[in-house]
Amino acid sequence: MNYDVIVIGGGPSGLMASIAAAEKKAKVLLIDKGNKLGRKLAISGGGRCNVTNRLPLEEIIRHIPGNGRFLYGAFSVFNNEDIIRFFENLGIELKEEDHGRMFPVSNRAQSVVDALLSYMDDLGVETRTNCPVKDVLYDNSETTGVLLESGEKIASRAVVVAAGGKSVPQTGSTGDGYPWAKKAGHTITELFPTEVPLTSNESFIKAKTLQGLSLRDVSLSVLNPKGKPIITHQMDMIFTHFGISGPAVLRCSQFVVKAMKKWNLKTVVMNLDSLPEMNLEELFQKLQKLVKEEPKKAIKNALKGLLPERFLLFMLEQCEIDPASPCSNVSAEKIRNFSQACKQFRFTVNGTLPLEKAFVTGGGVSVKEIEPKTLASKKMPGLYFCGEVLDIYGYTGGYNITAALVTGRLAGENSAAYST
Repeated sequence: MNYDVIVIGGGPSGLMASIAAAEKKAKVLLIDKGNKLGRKLAISGGGRCNVTNRLPLEEIIRHIPGNGRFLYGAFSVFNNEDIIRFFENLGIELKEEDHGRMFPVSNRAQSVVDALLSYMDDLGVETRTNCPVKDVLYDNSETTGVLLESGEKIASRAVVVAAGGKSVPQTGSTGDGYPWAKKAGHTITELFPTEVPLTSNESFIKAKTLQGLSLRDVSLSVLNPKGKPIITHQMDMIFTHFGISGPAVLRCSQFVVKAMKKWNLKTVVMNLDSLPEMNLEELFQKLQKLVKEEPKKAIKNALKGLLPERFLLFMLEQCEIDPASPCSNVSAEKIRNFSQACKQFRFTVNGTLPLEKAFVTGGGVSVKEIEPKTLASKKMPGLYFCGEVLDIYGYTGGYNITAALVTGRLAGENSAAYST
């Protein structure tokens, strides 16, 4: 059986690619090795599916530190507002939440998956699940189809590789697309985990002193070897039994990986500012006032509410202040040290959890070898790439899925135009 377009992978970019190709009247086959389509979509956004982000395009690109600028070309054709219209036309009502994140009003990711599959059905997209692809076939410097693990060959003039990265492997992303890209002459940039918890050997982590403790709206920085911030994110974080996690940590993680590689470091220093809304002098004056007003009170009680209790006790001990000591016994110098520690608590991290535990894969098919407005391979006619198999990676918050849907859309439309 011959097809105009074969799409490999049933994640967000693959589903969108098959729809876009079928809308252009191409005969489309979508193949996935898993037992059901849309698995990554179904678990995204904590099962609610953060379909895109409504921030201005400049902001979206800023939130995709990994080659986000490559998407300028694609966004000029199809962008986040187009994604919103696309889903609303499918009957999925969306609502905007904090930081521009867009969710279905139903709060059910499955409703998004169902709408996409139903539309694919209406368009006549053929699908095969439990169907692993062994190879993409090229002949005389053009794409000719795919070879299945079963030995069956399926011919098509265009193939869209939407096989994902290597993160969240339980959804089927196990890096299958990289060898097919390599065989076509593409460069695969080094893969690494991003949006991933960080590990630490600090004694307080090993002793589980702060395990399970969440800090709200803190400012976390990754420092270079000279002690200057490479990146800072002000969000929530949590201490774990192996290190640190939470939104601020996930966003810092790729910069830790890059710093370790760039300077050949075994550990990277992080700076935690637990009270970012005040500068050091304001904080010192505030603490001095609290201490002077209640000279007989234990310092831990006088400072109650300044930080979560466990963290407050930990920080007092770090500064060699007895939490039970009356305020009158705590010198101004110790208060200044404590203020400094609240603003500049430094500790080291020594890496990340493995790529399988990451939300996003860093690295992939080099975007220098991809046409930005068509997602066509510059190396092999008839070959297209979209989604996480590409070396494009952003923060969580609807940015990666936006990149996946936009690149999927263009890969689908252009593969159809090429083959029909």
